[in-house]
Amino acid sequence: MVTSFNVPRLVIAAPSSGSGKTTVATGLMAAFSERGLAVSPHKAGPDYIDPGYHALATGRPGRNLDAFMCGPELVAPLFAHGATGCDLAVVEGVMGLYDGAAGRGELASTAQVAKLLRAPVVLVVDASSQSRSVAALVHGFASFDPQVRLGGVILNKVGSDRHEVMLREALEEAGMPVLGVLRRAPQVATPSRHLGLVPVAERHTDALASVSALAAQVRAGCDLDALMALARTAPPLDCAAWSPTAALTRGGGRTSASPASEAQGSEGDALGDGAAPAGLGGAPGRRPVVAVAGGAAFTFSYAEHAELLTAAGAEVVTFDPLRDEVLPPGTAGLVIGGGFPEMYAPELSANEPLRAAVAAFAAAGGPVAAECAGLLYLGRSLDGKPMCGVLDADARMSERLTLGYREAVALSDSALARAGTRLRGHEFHRTVIEPGAGAAPAWGFTHPERRVEGFVRQGVHASYLHTHWAAEPSVARRFTEAAAARR
Repeated sequence: MVTSFNVPRLVIAAPSSGSGKTTVATGLMAAFSERGLAVSPHKAGPDYIDPGYHALATGRPGRNLDAFMCGPELVAPLFAHGATGCDLAVVEGVMGLYDGAAGRGELASTAQVAKLLRAPVVLVVDASSQSRSVAALVHGFASFDPQVRLGGVILNKVGSDRHEVMLREALEEAGMPVLGVLRRAPQVATPSRHLGLVPVAERHTDALASVSALAAQVRAGCDLDALMALARTAPPLDCAAWSPTAALTRGGGRTSASPASEAQGSEGDALGDGAAPAGLGGAPGRRPVVAVAGGAAFTFSYAEHAELLTAAGAEVVTFDPLRDEVLPPGTAGLVIGGGFPEMYAPELSANEPLRAAVAAFAAAGGPVAAECAGLLYLGRSLDGKPMCGVLDADARMSERLTLGYREAVALSDSALARAGTRLRGHEFHRTVIEPGAGAAPAWGFTHPERRVEGFVRQGVHASYLHTHWAAEPSVARRFTEAAAARR
């Protein structure tokens, strides 16, 4: 069913990373929320950390819009799912406006997301080392793709009143509205480390202060009324909002038959059949408890995962491996997502009762889905500190950053995926685990390089690959069914 959906919306983009997108987007979200508006926060691409700040600014879940992992056709429905009932939606872009998946043209770029959402773009320009040249820069971005509607500019890191005058004069000549001017403000800076900003969960009180300061900076430097007027120029979208229940009923996602799969032989012949979920929404009786790791060490999660598990019939309960010594009562399935266990290896190791509980659950055949940080936690050790010992593998920090989109096919049947299930995902880590794959690997990567990765053992599926389950809802259904079978 196709319907018309409309909400005022803006895409916050930049010529390059480091220009101030997160500062502006988060500040705008907070400033408009302070006006009493219901603001829907979104982030283009696979980033987990920025949405945490967006959620803090708006009081709503930060949601990702990733055209590579979920497919372009899901961008607008997922957006509508998050923005339904809101007064304004703000989408923070990724990298530079036209940067996307390597070698794939505009795929997964901010520009593509803006076009799919029919949303005006506000370009955040780091003006710290230029004056009149800013007009040439902005003109190039405005004219590069006529389908991208650049509605105005916010100038960041402006040094003085005189500097601002020169920048405004240049952009006036180019016919580009200046919607805001932000001065250099290092006191608002948010601390970073090897994978980006420090997540909200690790600095909640300080993060609240940072978001408040960003809101004040944006209020003082940006024309909020003009920005809202620009947001209201976005036309209706011809799409229905994504629904986890409807996605499960349809029995699959866009990537099962995606051209992304280039595997041959048995890898290409073993696709799942997409059968309808048994007991959709929960069979009569108690729902199976799916325990999801949270807290400061495990902050990487997409909101749609818990929604899909719930729609498939699970009762989702969060626990903190840094503090909780037992799994939630009645745990029948265990999800351990991404995060920064390397920053908390001593504390995770010191929680011996929980490590033993996780190991016992896995040894008994309990379904476990682990991504990246979860993979490290299930190994024998991390930087020499004992972990759960579920996997015969050891992990350590590395100087090398592994980063990028991946196309993968499941090589082994597991509680998460049937062999042959094809997904697009993302790797983002500065650790290595040895060996990198078990006797039954989790995934075979088909692009950009061909290799096997991860572990399937009894009910455990553990891998570095981050995936977005909205692309293939059958994984949530399959996992919930595996958990229900253990009640």
